Amino acid sequence: MQMTERGRAMWRTCLASAFRTALACTFVGAATLYGPEWINRHVAFPAFSYVTVILIITDATLGDTLRGCWLALYATCQSVGPAIVTLKLIGPARLTAETTALAAALAAFVVVLPNSSTHLVAKRIALGQIVLIYVIGYIKGAETDPVMHPLRVAASTALGVLACVLALLLPLPRLATCEVKQSCKEVGQNVTTRVKLYMKAFCTEDAMSATASVSQARVLARSSSKLYQKLKRYEPSMTWERLPFKIWRWQNVNDNKGEKLQSMEIALRGMEMVVASKSPIPSSLLEGEVKEDLKNIQERVILSIKRVNNSPQPSVTPESDTEKSDECLQTLQEIPGTPQDLPFYFFLFCLRLLETIIIAKPEENKVKVLEKSKTKFWLSDWDSKKVMPALKLSLSLGLAILLGSIFSKPNGYWAGLPVAVSFAAAREATFKVANVKAQGTVIGTVYGVMGCFVFQKFLPVRFLSLLPWFLFSSFLSRSKMYGQAGGISAAIGAVLILGRKNFGPPSEFAIERIIETFIGLSCSIMVELVFQPTRAANIAKLELSRSFHALYECASLFGAKASKAEIMESQKKLRSHLNELKKFTAEAHAEPSFWFSPFNFSCYEKLFKSLSKMADLLQFSGYAIGFLGEQGKDKSPQCKEILSTVDKDLKSLTGSIGLLAKSYEEITLLKSLDALEQALAKSDNTSWDIELGKTPNPSFSTAVSEPEKILETYLQHCRSVAEGIFRVEEGEGDEVKVDKSEVVLSLSALGFCVERIGKETREIEEMVKEVVQSENPSSHVNLHEISCKIRSLYK
Repeated sequence: MQMTERGRAMWRTCLASAFRTALACTFVGAATLYGPEWINRHVAFPAFSYVTVILIITDATLGDTLRGCWLALYATCQSVGPAIVTLKLIGPARLTAETTALAAALAAFVVVLPNSSTHLVAKRIALGQIVLIYVIGYIKGAETDPVMHPLRVAASTALGVLACVLALLLPLPRLATCEVKQSCKEVGQNVTTRVKLYMKAFCTEDAMSATASVSQARVLARSSSKLYQKLKRYEPSMTWERLPFKIWRWQNVNDNKGEKLQSMEIALRGMEMVVASKSPIPSSLLEGEVKEDLKNIQERVILSIKRVNNSPQPSVTPESDTEKSDECLQTLQEIPGTPQDLPFYFFLFCLRLLETIIIAKPEENKVKVLEKSKTKFWLSDWDSKKVMPALKLSLSLGLAILLGSIFSKPNGYWAGLPVAVSFAAAREATFKVANVKAQGTVIGTVYGVMGCFVFQKFLPVRFLSLLPWFLFSSFLSRSKMYGQAGGISAAIGAVLILGRKNFGPPSEFAIERIIETFIGLSCSIMVELVFQPTRAANIAKLELSRSFHALYECASLFGAKASKAEIMESQKKLRSHLNELKKFTAEAHAEPSFWFSPFNFSCYEKLFKSLSKMADLLQFSGYAIGFLGEQGKDKSPQCKEILSTVDKDLKSLTGSIGLLAKSYEEITLLKSLDALEQALAKSDNTSWDIELGKTPNPSFSTAVSEPEKILETYLQHCRSVAEGIFRVEEGEGDEVKVDKSEVVLSLSALGFCVERIGKETREIEEMVKEVVQSENPSSHVNLHEISCKIRSLYK
């Protein structure tokens, strides 16, 4: 079977990553196994040198590695300095398993607590150093030098960092700048191809051809999301390459280019909504020169994308081009008469929006806002939610060290090291992550034992055997089943056996390390279950409720005099929660259910899709209102008054959507309907009697039950608004200049959004009902009634 371009790209990426990782490990092995005696004297812990390599160099560029140097230095200052003082005060000879675990736990708490100001790699390196310093100090007892022992741990870290830098420089440096430049080129090609496919599907009269074009575009859309992730991954690393490589400044890519390219996605999703809806475009709308005009717009958009992509600075499309695009839209002078015409106008609106996004200038104040947000005082991290990760990690680490030392004093640090180097700042699915870490450690260790058995007399060949394993681990890191946690565990498991000598029989070491790793992971799971059981299903449910709350806030802003920045921030927050919902829904689907209720994956997946469409529609509504606002700006009072009529219609609809979202937020947080009934029985408030009509939320189902009526009313108002604006323009002559086509496009786009919001609201209601029913199989679910009961309980 012929390999696809995507498959070839993945092979190239994994081979490059495996080669760099193997090269760095070879440098460490050559220095510690064949280097001069003074290196072995100072680099006393080559195992941690390998761990440092895996933590820094995995899929890294030179910029990542240079940043890793700084992070390793910062981590060393956090761990080594305080450890020297602690060992001086306590004395290594007086260390016991209990005091060692306590000292390591307190040191770990201090390292993890600055949750937002310290990079994750720095925390992992510092935590690993803490484990080695205190546990090895306890193992050696009085033989431990309180000063030189921590410094040897620091030297072992430094060797790993140096190996990473050399591996990224040789034979040719892998630059983040080149990665971003190549990704931007691929994104540009992806976007232009999708525009052509959407236009082809829009203009063709053959349903089969349109379906084929949409399918091709969807495949490209999925690949574009990975390209954007790659851009986001490497853009911060470019900053670290600019200082030492100013001579290569011609290769630099503007930091905002990836963001500008990604901002085009909203317009492309709108075009896909139209062509994927299977609603035929009335042939009367595509008659005459319309198709030729659309082709001209397509060529202009593609040319603009190429200008942005080929320029090192943000490109601005010449005004003459944008003026030409207005000429082919001047025929749009009337609001569509029927809802069937709305998709045609909305597609043109998305083309217009795409051009507007391309020529928009980058926001200058964004950098200043980000800089202000980063200048936080360290004490601001003293918050209950931020203290919890530090508390859980310190307890897990202390308990792992204690139990690991009791089980085997010489190998006790292997119980704490997996907990330290796999720390994650964000909440994780406990069972799934622990499962992939354990599996990764076991298969990596088994491969290492097999390599030692086959190549026991050929130490250099053992390093060569690491290359295929690093390639395999790289594939594991990109897989849905294992992810980065499993891939890193597998790489570390193999290299700790194949990259060292004089640690005893490999099989015995492997068994002891697997047991110690199991002890460490068991401690992590136990602490998670005691403090905060975080099954992926529970997190997904929480994120679903948060998504509804973010939708409520986003919809509510349409009924308030919110600024453009506030609306953008609310939409960004909604997108963030939806991304988290998607992530934990996938993890919950892969997680074992054990004794818990099965996770309703299909409903959550459908809810995510509907909520994402709702977020898109609200964003389109915001753009349309912005365009209408520009037409009403500095115009006559009559224009502003007429435009306010449509604004009221939209506020009424979004108000209903906000109430629905708020109700669903409360409903999805319910543990069970029985618990709600018990709470109501204890409460004296009985104002939820639906039969008497005493409901605190009378407009609960307005947007669900009457979307057609809302759309019909809206279109009637739109026609009167358009006629009123055009009459005002004709009456006041040259003093008032209103772009008729812009008004028609924006009002029609709002009509399309109104129609689709109604449909998505009904879909969401059905899915929420199914989710609640699956959690309460013995109860009859009535969302309206449940919402009223919840509100009466908190009234």
